Amino acid sequence: MELREFQKRIYQTYYERDKRRGKEKTFIWFTEEVGELARALRRGDKEDQRREFGDVFAWLTSLANLYQIDLEDAVEKYSYGCPRCGKSPCRCEEGFLE
Repeated sequence: MELREFQKRIYQTYYERDKRRGKEKTFIWFTEEVGELARALRRGDKEDQRREFGDVFAWLTSLANLYQIDLEDAVEKYSYGCPRCGKSPCRCEEGFLE
């Protein structure tokens, strides 16, 4: 599924619920999912990690919908490599993006 199509699907499925919940509470849910991903990464269970990556991405997409941000446009700056040095792989100094 393409990114824009995925964002549209999340919008159709969850937008009204997300709108009622509000931006702040939706962001809190997003951060809770990031915490669950962190725990899955520490445990090392690949299937759990896969699920949690999906959950984090879905909640990020819900937030983008609430803020009317097109994710495909948002990530465009990474389409040709590093947005700072323009290279792929990145040739920026170590620590620059850390």
